[in-house]
Amino acid sequence: MAKYYCILFDADNTLLNFDAAESKALAETLVNYGIEPDAETVQTYRTINEELWRQLEKGQIKREKLMAERFTRFLKAVDAAGDGVEMNRFYLEQLSTHPDLMGPEVLDVLRELSEVATLAVVTNGFQKVQTRRLAESGILNFMEDVFVSEKMDAEKPNRKIFDAALRALGVENREHVLMVGDGLSSDIQGGANAGLDTCWYNPDHAENPGKVVPTYEIADLKELYPLVMEQEELANVGLKNRRHQC
Repeated sequence: MAKYYCILFDADNTLLNFDAAESKALAETLVNYGIEPDAETVQTYRTINEELWRQLEKGQIKREKLMAERFTRFLKAVDAAGDGVEMNRFYLEQLSTHPDLMGPEVLDVLRELSEVATLAVVTNGFQKVQTRRLAESGILNFMEDVFVSEKMDAEKPNRKIFDAALRALGVENREHVLMVGDGLSSDIQGGANAGLDTCWYNPDHAENPGKVVPTYEIADLKELYPLVMEQEELANVGLKNRRHQC
């Protein structure tokens, strides 16, 4: 039996291309509010948003504060009029319409892995946005379940969201669970907090500052195959009409 029979995936910038979706949704939002979406303006928003998300992941602010404040602070920073809460609502609606995949191979990889393991998503974000994007991208077809921080009332790296996910999936032995994600401070630290092996998805070969050390590091999702599959299963990659036996 393969070492891992349950794989938890991060969504954004692991399976879904959040950067692409954010760029589109933000441009649509700014244009709707009469603001030119030039590079400097977009970077102003991203700096504010990333700082608030860091605070949220550290438990320093609540989710409601992030939603209320990110566009309010942004409007003030660019000296523009508007309602930040309403602007945030519009942005989330636009974001939910962009189910960009990280690459064309994502669904093939999930299809192969779903033959030999139970797959689920554990993601920070907003329930309506994430579930729609996962469904419309085709990712949901291969997932046993999806656990979104807004609904679970806990953000990665808090182990609470992992504990709840594993309970819901009926998984007791954590030695057979692998957490895969691009975020060292959220996915990898969160998986470690929950006593899980972790796999850092690092397609850009970014340098690891060393504070958080993953069990594995990959640059391509296909590199999960030898981590998860037995030799005979590896030999069957690409074959049709095969199912794993629970």
